[in-house]
Amino acid sequence: MSAPAQPAAQPWHGVLVATALPFTDDLAVDYDAYAEHVRWLADNGCQGVVPSGSLGEYQVLTPEERAKVVEVAVEAAPEGFVVMPGVGAYGALESRRWAEQAAEAGAQVVMALPPNTYRGDERAVMEHFREINKAGLPVTAYNNPIDTKTDLNPTLLASLYNEGLIVAVKEFSGDVRRAYEISELAPGLDLMIGTDDVVLEVGLAGAKGWVAGYTNAFPKATVELYQASVAGDLEKAMPLYRTLHPLLRWDSKTEFVQAIKLSMDIVGRKGGVCRPPRQTLLPEQEQSVRAATEAVLEAGLG
Repeated sequence: MSAPAQPAAQPWHGVLVATALPFTDDLAVDYDAYAEHVRWLADNGCQGVVPSGSLGEYQVLTPEERAKVVEVAVEAAPEGFVVMPGVGAYGALESRRWAEQAAEAGAQVVMALPPNTYRGDERAVMEHFREINKAGLPVTAYNNPIDTKTDLNPTLLASLYNEGLIVAVKEFSGDVRRAYEISELAPGLDLMIGTDDVVLEVGLAGAKGWVAGYTNAFPKATVELYQASVAGDLEKAMPLYRTLHPLLRWDSKTEFVQAIKLSMDIVGRKGGVCRPPRQTLLPEQEQSVRAATEAVLEAGLG
C-alpha cells in the first residue's frame, strides 16, 4: 500500500479546536451548549473541531455520551467545517469501533493515539493503525509519549505514512526539532502543532495545522497567531505569542482542562466544571490563570 496522494488542502489543515466539553451543574453533558460552542468556533475563523480528545474529557464519558458528542459536533458544524474525532482507546479493536462510529456520524477524518495502556513495540503500533484504517477514514496520528509511554518517533511515523496508514501527525512531544526530521523521513506527512506553547516554532517549521486548546477561549487571536506563524510573519506573530504564551503553556500542564475552562468562563463562554478525577485548580493556579487571561483581554485580544 503506497502513501496517499496529497491535494493542496486537506480537511485536517488549519486550526482544529480540541473542544472542551460543557457539563451541567450535576455533571451531565450539556449537548446544547456544546453545539453552540462548535458553531461559535466556526463563526470565529476556526477550520474545525476535535471532539473526544483529552480536553473533551473522553476518558470519563460513557460510550453513549462519547458517541453523541461526535454526532452533535457533526450536526452543529456548518458546511465545510471539519470534525476530526479522537478515537483513543485501550486497544486497536475499540479504536477501530470509534473510527467506524465517527464515519457513520459523518466525520471527515479521525485522530488516533497508539494503544493507551500498553507500551507497544513497532509491530504493535503498526497493527494498531492498520486496524483503525479499516474504518475507511483518513487518520491523523497523535504522538503523546508523555501519557501513552509510546513514542511515535520520526522513523516510526515514516513507516506508518509509507504504508498509507496516516496522513498527518499531531506532535505533542514538545521537541520542535522533530519537525525537520519528520519532513526529511516522510516528506508528504503533514505536521500538526500538538501543544499550544510551540505554535510559533512548529508553525515556522512547516506545520499544516494545529490541534488547538486555548482557541476555546480566544479563537480570533489564536487563529491570527497561527496564520502569522505559518506565514513566517514574525512582526505580527511575536507580539501575539508573547502576550498569549502565559496561557498557551498551560496546555502542557496536567491541569490544562481546568485552566482552559476557567479562561472560557472569564471571557463569557461556558467552561464550567470538570468530571472527576479532575479537581478544581488550587488557589495559586487559579490566580495565575485569571491574571494571564485578564492580561490578554486588556491587550484587546478577546
